[in-house]
Amino acid sequence: MRRPAARFALLIALSLGTGGAWAAPCGAPDELIEPQPLPAVAAAVAAGHLPLLVVGSASVNAPGSSGAESAYPAQLETLLGGAFPGTRVEVTVQGGRGMTAADHLALIRDALGQRRRALVLWQAGTVETVRGTDVGEMTDLLQAGAERVRETGGDLILLDPQWSRFLRANADVESYRDALRAAAAATGAGLLSRYALMGAWAEAGTVDIERAPRELKVAEVDKLNRCLAQSLAELITQGVAEARR
Repeated sequence: MRRPAARFALLIALSLGTGGAWAAPCGAPDELIEPQPLPAVAAAVAAGHLPLLVVGSASVNAPGSSGAESAYPAQLETLLGGAFPGTRVEVTVQGGRGMTAADHLALIRDALGQRRRALVLWQAGTVETVRGTDVGEMTDLLQAGAERVRETGGDLILLDPQWSRFLRANADVESYRDALRAAAAATGAGLLSRYALMGAWAEAGTVDIERAPRELKVAEVDKLNRCLAQSLAELITQGVAEARR
């Protein structure tokens, strides 16, 4: 488990050492990784303990994958452990199928009331997009969550909706993506666009769950989780580098 993470950490170190551009894993365009400084994460790494909270709907638990270890939060924990040697990385996952931003906010408030997290990863918008719920209400919830994370001294990265051809054709996904971008800009949170990344991977033929043969679906979901974990690890690692400048 540690060898892939170690190779990833080496690539990160080489990138930082040569002043290279941020890299989007799995062949997506590099401009899809846009790091923001993560001072709380940088301080946690320096202290040797990095607690993370991941909140979202079904995909945080990797339905359709080969098991819990293939979920992107589990893979992210391994990758960050390799990227930050000597730091104990601890990822806690909260969420489940059908949960909305309102449900997520309750989870975040409860979790942060129990203990501080250096970083909260909040994936939002997919359920709202499918249901066509009020965009303004979701925006207010995101801003309230960002404020709570900031009050407890943590950093926040938002993840926008999952990409799919069905969603693109049947829902107003761009309104919800715009809301997440606006919330990130207004609160200083980071943003990882799952929608753009997954669309780029599907277009390139790197990862395409919808078109994968039935017998390869599980392997394709595992690959998607791996690519998402690598993208998040890249974003977080570069955010720490930005905070240290």
